[in-house]
Amino acid sequence: MNKQYDAIIFDLDGTLWDPTAVCLKTWNEVIEKQGFKDELITAEDLQRVLGLKFDLIADILFPTLTDKEKKHLMEACIAHENHYIRANGGDLYEPLEAILASLIKTHRLFIVSNCQAGYIESFLAYYKLESYFEDFECPGNTGLDKAQNISLIMERNHLQAPIYVGDTDGDLQATKANDIPFFFASYGFGEVKQADVFLHKLSDLMI
Repeated sequence: MNKQYDAIIFDLDGTLWDPTAVCLKTWNEVIEKQGFKDELITAEDLQRVLGLKFDLIADILFPTLTDKEKKHLMEACIAHENHYIRANGGDLYEPLEAILASLIKTHRLFIVSNCQAGYIESFLAYYKLESYFEDFECPGNTGLDKAQNISLIMERNHLQAPIYVGDTDGDLQATKANDIPFFFASYGFGEVKQADVFLHKLSDLMI
C-alpha cells in the first residue's frame, strides 16, 4: 500500500466479509416469526440491496407492506442480526486479520458502512478486531448518508489523504463527493467501471 495515503477507510459488507448467509438466516427467522411468510427473501434478494440505506431496502424487499409494517419488521430483523453476529460471526474474507495487522503498521484504519447501529460493533467484537480500527461510523448512528459519514470520519480524525475501499457504485459516488481515491473491491457485490485501483482480493491492498 502506497504510503502517500495516511488512512484507509473500509466499507464492511462485500469488502471485509460476506454477510449474506448470516443476514438470510436471521432476517427470514424474523420474517416468518412476524407472520410474513410471503415476504421471505433469497440470497439474490439480499445481494441486490446490500449497501443501501434501510428505508430503501425495506421498499425493495417488502413492497406490499405498509410503512409501519416495514419499519417494525426492519427493526426486528436488524436487532436479531446484531445479536446473532456478536455470538456467531459470519464469513470473513480471509486472511483478514493478517491483512489488517500488516496495514496498521503504516496506515490508520477506519470503517464507514451503510448499516444499523450496533452492526459494526458486533462484527468487531466477535472477531476481536477492535484494536485495528480507530473509529467507525454508520447511518444507524448519525442518520447521515455514506458520503457524509466519510466526511465526518475525515474531520473527526483529522485525515488529510485517506482512501476508501468499497464494492458498490454508491461507494464510488461517496468518494467522489469527498474527493478521495476509490479502491474497488471487485470480489464484492457491486459492479463499478471506474476506480482508482481495482482489487481482485483483499490481500491486494498489501502490494
